[in-house]
Amino acid sequence: MLLKDILYKVTINKVIGDTSVAIQNIEFDSRKVGLNDIFVAINGTLSNGHDYIEKSCRQGALAIICEVIPKEIVNGITYVQVDNSHSALAIMAANYYENPSEELKLVGVTGTNGKTTISSLLFQLFKKAGYKVGLLSTVKVMVDEKKYEATHTTPDSLTINRYLREMVEEGVDFCFMEVSSHGIHQKRTEGLHFTGGIFTNLSHDHLDYHNNFAEYRDVKKLFFDQLPKSAFALTNTDDKNGKVMLQNTKAKKYSYALKSMADYKAHILENQFNGLLLKINNQELWTKLIGNFNAYNLLAIYGTAELLGLETTETLQLMSTLESVDGRFQYVVSEKKVTAIVDYAHTPDALKNVLETINSIRTKNEELITVVGCGGDRDVAKRPKMGNIAATLSTKVIFTSDNPRSENPEKIIEAIEEGVPSEHYKKTLSITDRKQAIKTACQLANDGDIILVAGKGHETYQEIKGERFDFDDFKIINELLIALNK
Repeated sequence: MLLKDILYKVTINKVIGDTSVAIQNIEFDSRKVGLNDIFVAINGTLSNGHDYIEKSCRQGALAIICEVIPKEIVNGITYVQVDNSHSALAIMAANYYENPSEELKLVGVTGTNGKTTISSLLFQLFKKAGYKVGLLSTVKVMVDEKKYEATHTTPDSLTINRYLREMVEEGVDFCFMEVSSHGIHQKRTEGLHFTGGIFTNLSHDHLDYHNNFAEYRDVKKLFFDQLPKSAFALTNTDDKNGKVMLQNTKAKKYSYALKSMADYKAHILENQFNGLLLKINNQELWTKLIGNFNAYNLLAIYGTAELLGLETTETLQLMSTLESVDGRFQYVVSEKKVTAIVDYAHTPDALKNVLETINSIRTKNEELITVVGCGGDRDVAKRPKMGNIAATLSTKVIFTSDNPRSENPEKIIEAIEEGVPSEHYKKTLSITDRKQAIKTACQLANDGDIILVAGKGHETYQEIKGERFDFDDFKIINELLIALNK
């Protein structure tokens, strides 16, 4: 493909050289640059791609996309100066893969909690309805029947468009995609054509990356600001930020809610450990999913299915068959009737939602034992909040390691403990080793008790000092419960 075609719609400040040259690949990692490639110099969080322009030229790059033209210009190489390399990369990636997002219906899901559940269940629903479907999520990437491992909630622009092109070639009709605040801020979704956008909710998260909550909110809003007139914007108006998302969007506006007036409205009729009975727009639905937070997720799914043209009766019938997503309120009941729940709740709001759901269902005659930690090298401000919520809403709490990464796990636990109210301190334990913490919870549990293991959900590893070790909460608690029943 010619460089000038790849640069279509990119805002260019200056060009040195020929844009009619034929390009092999686009790369933003200098280690991958080969003969006749484009190197896009990105100023990242860990390194600045502009420091690797000379190296990329030596490796055979034919074109350099950069925000600052280097002092030394190499003959035969084309230099293109742009305002924002992230934005340029996203638009170039879409052009390079021939704009696959325009050849299927792409729906983005953004918000603090619920992105994975909504996108994954929409994938399930439309598969059951007989369509070929794609999924770009935190848990996995699906190209209809083909599964790929996910590395980021929202992959880089090249990866997104590569998967979308594969989906188009496989005849995929719909693709559901998680859209993270990092992905929006780093322009990874620019150049994509969205058929619709869904807003779930907004609470404390990623404030290690964003300067403050207002910036975090406004980055999410930017996704809706960029939706085209032909798209729909579906937001949760029970969240005060739901209406903010719609302020400047050109898309058609729709809402869902449990408490306020909305286009898609639900009432919870029954909430049990074996499922929810809902009334959605005056139609009853029994579902295997559990809790108020899943009532919101199901409303978003119902609204999206209708907006994408599914018939109401079929949608409700298929929704009743949906299975919970790995690591999202995934539970097992032991022979001694101990209920063990594994959930990805890693934000204060998500943990509060899960614990309140459990408390609304349980009889209060049993113990609720929570095992929880916080990730290292991430938002430190949420740690005491997590400790406060866990201690207040549980009968026993074990604070432990999550993914400590480069941090001392004991220091992380100390920060969590700072949020525990004095009247609840006696019900807490601290066990740094996560497996031992889960084992202790199983040993403490009597017949009928409930254990919540929160924070890691679907993850099958634990990251400690730069290394990843096999660790699957659901697998481990299953094994421990079986062993203790013997």
